[in-house]
Amino acid sequence: MNNTLIEAELPAELAAQARAFVADGWATDFNDLLAEALRRFLESHEASLTESFIREDVAWGLRGRD
Repeated sequence: MNNTLIEAELPAELAAQARAFVADGWATDFNDLLAEALRRFLESHEASLTESFIREDVAWGLRGRD
């Protein structure tokens, strides 16, 4: 697999929590943890899923409050 190096700033507490997960064995290293977190975020925000949520919100807005 080809990798791309990216640089990101994280809040110190978030980075500490991530490093603790790695230390506890939940991920092999920090890079793997970040890649898995990004993968899961992207999967859960697929365009079709996002579009369906938008359609539901619009339909709700057009009906008014129930």
